[in-house]
Amino acid sequence: MPAELSYLLPWEFSPTVLVSCSLPALLYTRGLVVMRRSGRPVSFWAALSFYLGLALTYGVMQTYYDYLSQHMFFVHRLQHLVLHHLGPVLMVVALPGPVLRCALPQRWRKAAAALPGRTALRGLWRVLQQPVVAGVLFVGLVYFWLTPSIHFTAMLDVRRYRLMNWGMAVDGVLFWWLMLTPRHAQGSVAAGYGQRIAILVAAGFLQLFLGAYIALSKSVLYDVYGICGRAWAVSPLTDQQLGGLCTWIPPAMMSLIGVLIVIHHMLHDAELSGGGAVAAQAMKS
Repeated sequence: MPAELSYLLPWEFSPTVLVSCSLPALLYTRGLVVMRRSGRPVSFWAALSFYLGLALTYGVMQTYYDYLSQHMFFVHRLQHLVLHHLGPVLMVVALPGPVLRCALPQRWRKAAAALPGRTALRGLWRVLQQPVVAGVLFVGLVYFWLTPSIHFTAMLDVRRYRLMNWGMAVDGVLFWWLMLTPRHAQGSVAAGYGQRIAILVAAGFLQLFLGAYIALSKSVLYDVYGICGRAWAVSPLTDQQLGGLCTWIPPAMMSLIGVLIVIHHMLHDAELSGGGAVAAQAMKS
């Protein structure tokens, strides 16, 4: 096997990652076929966006990249940028819900439709999809795992490391689904567009502040990478500065993109409803 291809192989094989990424891909593919046969084809760009989001998520968790993320701080920050931002955004903007539902047998769809009615699941879902709760979790997880003492132990304990990565990935999907899915597709948990914009702006500024603090710090905050051994001959402070920039600029840009998508949904809903009054009401709610 060529050396270049070996970098695509799992560094530490995880059946959980394999199933979690391949099963949605298979279901989505089947759903595409079903929808095309029923005369409701999905656009090429939506399908590409969904597959790319899944592929990126798999790539940073199950290839040689995962090794690098354990040995370079800035690579680790790029890993979380994919898990918490880019991967979920690409999957959510594809609006995969109808496609995935079409992939399920009829009896499975009925069972899935009944799940939200379960008291415990419905309660948990409503809590996690409260705009303020979702926003606090989204930013709070970044701050929590980048607390130097907590980050130190997470990078040396494989269970905490996996918990950290999975937590970022799952929270990213939940947050961006709440922020970027049109209101009509969210049912009773839909958040107002004005709320979404406010949360996205606040999340962008809070991550910008944290990234700037890390990038501009004169002391090494994350010395655990010196213990693990850096993959490349980069000074600890330079590695940290690059990681701070990855925490500073790209997440802020993702928040801005999120705001633009929300405004697009707001204007589209107003157009379908036939008046600007609906847009004003959406901003207030």
